[in-house]
Amino acid sequence: MSAAAAGAPNGSLFASPRTCGLCQTDLGSSGLVPAGVLPPEVLLVVLRNNPWWEKESGLCTSCALQFQKAPEELREKVPGYETGACPILPTALRLNALSSYAGRGVTVAFLDSGFFSHPDLIEPRDRILAYVDVTDAQARRRDLDTPDDSSWHGMMTSVVACGNGRLSDGLYSGLASESKLVLVKVGSARRIKHDDIRRGLEWVLANRKRYRIRVVNVSCGGDYEASYLTDELSQAAERLARAGVLVCAAAGNLGHHPRHPILPPASAPSVLTVGGLDDKNRLSPWTFEMYHGSYGPTVDGLQKPEVLAPGIWVAAPILPGTPTAAQAELLSRLADAPDQDLRALIEASPAVDRSLDEAAALPVQLLRQLVSAKLRDNKVISGAYKHVDGTSFAAPIVSSVAAQMLEANPKLRPFEVKSILVRTAKRLRNVPVDRQGWGIVDARAAVEAALAAGAPEGNETEARAAS
Repeated sequence: MSAAAAGAPNGSLFASPRTCGLCQTDLGSSGLVPAGVLPPEVLLVVLRNNPWWEKESGLCTSCALQFQKAPEELREKVPGYETGACPILPTALRLNALSSYAGRGVTVAFLDSGFFSHPDLIEPRDRILAYVDVTDAQARRRDLDTPDDSSWHGMMTSVVACGNGRLSDGLYSGLASESKLVLVKVGSARRIKHDDIRRGLEWVLANRKRYRIRVVNVSCGGDYEASYLTDELSQAAERLARAGVLVCAAAGNLGHHPRHPILPPASAPSVLTVGGLDDKNRLSPWTFEMYHGSYGPTVDGLQKPEVLAPGIWVAAPILPGTPTAAQAELLSRLADAPDQDLRALIEASPAVDRSLDEAAALPVQLLRQLVSAKLRDNKVISGAYKHVDGTSFAAPIVSSVAAQMLEANPKLRPFEVKSILVRTAKRLRNVPVDRQGWGIVDARAAVEAALAAGAPEGNETEARAAS
């Protein structure tokens, strides 16, 4: 069967022996990895994610490494993955990231509506250096121990970037799982004000040396479009960049609207603005599409975003101690329980989920269908994680890549980090440049380029880079 007949977008594209049969990267003078050298379990993952792929097409070294990593990582942490037991792929696998770098020695600051001391951030070692609320001078670090509605968003963005996967046996760890964090609350679940984001950035600027902050993630936007030449929020972002702190901001989620504005601080020229990728939760570049992220030009005529990262199907923590957490825990237990235990589990957890209480007397097959539907509709991965979407989660993924780069080469300045991420990104096929910028961030290539730009002396760095 030809590639076209098997469902590939264009079978003729496989004619070139110097083009990867999966990602279509032009290999230049280097060769392809033949399918015949892949272990059977690796070949199975390749074919499951790319059913149209023809073995004769081969694949590039980068794709081969990514697929070789997949069965090793998933077999260890997700029993039965080969039969489809892993609902959401971990970020490190999706980006083919180097596991030897985890943001060591780098502090990442987060501006958001609120935060929580999630186990993925504080166990077994508390990595939160400071917490401040620019809207409440009385706020204290202990406030992070009490969840409220405002805790959700910042908890998720910080864990997506810097969580160690404590509650998932390491599976859903961020790329910067060894970074330290500074958490800056700039609003609430109801409202984040333009000027409060500015105040948050100014606090980071004033305290950057004290906490050694190298990256600040902003997964929120201002109230209105404005020129960076006059807007104080944008100017605060520019000052941070000049002071040696990379500002990484979410583009926003208005790409499906006739007007798709990029709001400050994402609209500032020195800010690394991140749009969203929909990779379908598969290791298959052919199927990748844009998430509906906002895009430029800005009011100053700047094209944004610069890069893309997964903006949907992203694993994020559920806020502990909430009704949502109790429901997710019950659903996960029901999904894993034998048929004869379903009713007893539901009856032992009254009022956790009203529809389950009302359905407890149904036949087991119908109960199974209800549990499956609720897991899907509530985006539950386990009792501790769900999958989320939005450029709010694409931005911290790129922030975590930047932290990896700065561990590899602490001498890099913000504009150099940004330049490397742009230069190593991979364009998304059949998508206008004005929507995607330079394309999908390539975590492995970015770290390798950071090393090549002038790595710190010592064999340890070189050894880690080779892993």
